[in-house]
This record gives sequence, C-alpha cells and structure tokens, in this order.
Amino acid sequence: MMVMFSAATMAAGDSTLHLKLQRVYPEVISDFTTDNLGNIYLVSTSNHVKKIDEKGDSLAVYNDVRRYGKISSVDATNPLKVLVFFKDFSTIAVLDRQLSVRKTIDLRRQNILQVKAVTTSYDNNIWLYDEMEAKLKKLDDNGRVMLESVDMRQVFDVAPSPEALFDRDGFLYMYDTTKGLLVFDYYGAQKQKHGLPVIQDLQVIDKQTVTGRDNDRILLYKPATLQLYSFKAFADPAVYKKIRFNDKKVYALTKEGKLELYYVQ
Repeated sequence: MMVMFSAATMAAGDSTLHLKLQRVYPEVISDFTTDNLGNIYLVSTSNHVKKIDEKGDSLAVYNDVRRYGKISSVDATNPLKVLVFFKDFSTIAVLDRQLSVRKTIDLRRQNILQVKAVTTSYDNNIWLYDEMEAKLKKLDDNGRVMLESVDMRQVFDVAPSPEALFDRDGFLYMYDTTKGLLVFDYYGAQKQKHGLPVIQDLQVIDKQTVTGRDNDRILLYKPATLQLYSFKAFADPAVYKKIRFNDKKVYALTKEGKLELYYVQ
C-alpha cells in the first residue's frame, strides 16, 4: 500500500508533499526503474543496465545490449525476473537477480511486430499488448502465447495504444493517454475504465492507489472513490524527465541525467 500520502494529509487538505533530498547518484543516466526491495536499475547513456542499492553500491550489471539496439524499458516488477525490452528489435531479455540472461525472446517469431509496453504477470509470465492485432497477450519464457484477449477494435472505436501495463491485485491495468486507465481481468476482458487526464509517469501501486504527475504537480488517484488529489512537491518540476514512487521514497531523474532520491517527511 502507498503510505507516502497519509490519510491525515489528504483529510487536512494539505496540498504540499514535503520532500527531503537524501541522495544524488553520480552516474549520468537515460532512464531508471526500481523494485520492491529498494534496488534501483540504472540505464546508462551507453545502453547498459546497472543494479544498485539505495546507497549507490553496485550489485550487478547487464552489458549484452549491442545486438538489440536502444533499451526501451526495464521492468523489475519481480526482482528475480527482470525484463529488458528492446522495442526496435521486438526483443525481450529475461534476466535473473544478478542480471544474467535467462532467456531472450524474439517476438517476431510469434509474428508480434509492434509492442510498446510489457510487464511481468502475477504468475511470472509476460504480458504485452500487440498493437498490430490489437490484443493483450500473455507469453511464457519461451515466447509462446498462452492466452490472448479479443481484438480491441471490437470493443473500442479506436484501438488502444498503451504507454504502460501493470499486473496488480488480480487485475491487469493498461494506461492509454487518450482512453485513460483500463482495467482487465486475467482473461483480457475489460472490467473498468477510469477517465483520467494525461498523466506522466503513471504507476498503479495497488488497486487503491494510482500515482503520477502533470506538468507541475504530483497526482494521486483513488480508483475506489474516483478521487484525484494534487500535490506540490518540487520547486521547479520542469527540470525532471521522470519520477517514480516507492513507499516513502520518491526518485526523480533530471533532464541532465542525474537521479535524485527524496524521502517524504
């Protein structure tokens, strides 16, 4: 559960999220993510993945990236099974906790040619959205399609083009900037739709908590009550290209490539 936004704070109408800068990491990076153990995965400007702890100590490095081009995303939903996605090559590298390669999945072998978002499923398989066929698909580690949804063009006037997928609390969440947050069961049937504004860095923490930001403020959305809260957090939000929440910590990546760690006071 997300505890950085206290019930007391929201009830009191405090619109400021009080942050204390804890650490600035020395590496210049292009992207990052975190896992639920507090580890950080840094994507370097030279396209490598480095796993560090909160103090900045190196834990592992993934270097085998030359053949697949630019890293599109890193998913550490399961820290024992890290997904490195190469969009341009339709390839997913499946890594263990030491960032050694367990499997390499060439999606083109399944004729899956256009994908933007992938994530680990609750049962340690892989969810993705095939934009060519407009279907959610679950794959095993060998790239075989285990199940797929109906064609989304039968459900929507225009098929979704999701920015992110999240498997949380028995549901699969798909965020599309034009359609909002779509909620599906594990068979790909749509259950809910939340018409949200355009949110950067959206995260589904659990079924009760969705976080993100707009140009100026931190956002908290409560799906159960349909309430959207807004908080001021940074003196100059424009300097950040990405933020990520992890319990009472906020990670913020500047446009210059420096990662800052804040604690919520």
